[in-house]
Amino acid sequence: MSTTLEKLDDMNKRTQKVMAGGGTKRIDKQHALGKMTARERIDKLLDANSFMELDRFVTHRCTNFDMEKEEAPGEGVVTGYGTIDGRLVYVFAQDFTVVGGSLGEMHAAKICKVQELAMKMGVPIIGINDSGGARIQEAVDALSGYGKIFYKNTLASGVIPQISAIMGPCAGGAVYSPALTDFIYMVKNTSQMFITGPQVIKTVTGEEVSAEELGGAITHNATSGVAHFVAENDTDCLEQIRRLISFLPSNNLDGSPTVDSDDDPSRTEEDLNALIPDHSNQSYDMKEIITKIIDHGDFYEVQPYYAANLITAFARLDGQTIGIIANQPKVMAGCLDINASDKSSRFIRFCDAFNIPLLNIVDVPGFLPGTNQEYGGIIRHGAKMLYAYSEATVPKVTLVVRKAYGGSYLAMCSRDLGADQVIAWPTAEIAVMGPAGAANIIFKKDPDIKTKAEEYVKTFATPYQAAKRGFVDMVIEPQETRPILISTFSMLASKREGRPAKRHGNFPV
Repeated sequence: MSTTLEKLDDMNKRTQKVMAGGGTKRIDKQHALGKMTARERIDKLLDANSFMELDRFVTHRCTNFDMEKEEAPGEGVVTGYGTIDGRLVYVFAQDFTVVGGSLGEMHAAKICKVQELAMKMGVPIIGINDSGGARIQEAVDALSGYGKIFYKNTLASGVIPQISAIMGPCAGGAVYSPALTDFIYMVKNTSQMFITGPQVIKTVTGEEVSAEELGGAITHNATSGVAHFVAENDTDCLEQIRRLISFLPSNNLDGSPTVDSDDDPSRTEEDLNALIPDHSNQSYDMKEIITKIIDHGDFYEVQPYYAANLITAFARLDGQTIGIIANQPKVMAGCLDINASDKSSRFIRFCDAFNIPLLNIVDVPGFLPGTNQEYGGIIRHGAKMLYAYSEATVPKVTLVVRKAYGGSYLAMCSRDLGADQVIAWPTAEIAVMGPAGAANIIFKKDPDIKTKAEEYVKTFATPYQAAKRGFVDMVIEPQETRPILISTFSMLASKREGRPAKRHGNFPV
């Protein structure tokens, strides 16, 4: 019969074995690739000494091939909870040093448990992915594990924030859990995502492509739009996740987070009065406007490299988190296209799910014309924006700084799509199309077309026609934008708005 001290010694030896992961050689190899281990990542992500590990001694029960002989400390994934800036979060981190971080039945069960606990506690969950994929030896049990994770991702959607960090390979079915979460981070040169890898593609299609070109961080941040943030290295990635968490509520019942801000809410910015060019065909950087009106000029842009003609970002006004959707005149003149429509719609729906007010800054000449856009379904994709804004019940404030033409004016949350307040600068132009083009159509047979066109432009290249009909609530001096927006969002804080009872709408995917 073992003594208590012997039992304690046995527990400590078991603990040391699990904590050692795949052993020194595999850990050294992980470091040589510029990657942290699973436990190092968790320690960097969470507040110091806050991590509490769960299911440390879980093991697989596979008897296929040689798996019964394979040591799998911790079952290849570290799970538990801790805090970020004192706020509770759940986390799992796949351990590539243990059977390649491959997912089997019990590996998946550990992840599912923290998913369930995060839902019960109403707190964010962060998944750190670094895995060779499904554990082949466990066959259908591994596939079943993925299915259970996908199901819980879907149940948690819109209830708690779900964040995925791709910090190594992520292939096949493994990519779908991150795709079901709210935000995906990737690390340059060390993380990849793809359904089928380079070798399979070469065999099936004859195409030759590297893993980085096919599914690297830049590919998915700039080309496919699958990922939302790119990091220089593991440390940068984990620090960025901490920053994102600071903007987000813990769950869908919490209000938009508010922090103490020492940026004067009455601050005016005289430079804004001269920021819009005199000629409407000249570009400028929308980020200059955003920087001057938000707290300390600090905002966290979401998908900065994808559909750069539209800016989506988290920021603060008088300490309160807001979501910003803004056209970028520097890129494609700020036109809306397929990618911008998808990017904005998902961001709008996230903000609405988690009670984050929306600020829409408008300078949009229209939807991008062309056969590529029409054949690609711009009608369907553009409808996503109309749907997302109309569905959203959070406070919605629209600021028109220059162009707001046609359907794109509506798509950027006009009064008709539920904007609670529409504010315009004197430089705003709200019309079916550009005033100059409209005048040339209306007066094309008039002998004095030039004079008529000039008069039309002077009359309609202003916000006052819309203001006469109540489509614009106030026309303001640009330098007063910050204090007026803060007042407006403060007024809207008690907003309550319902929607017809239904199972769900039919989103135009």
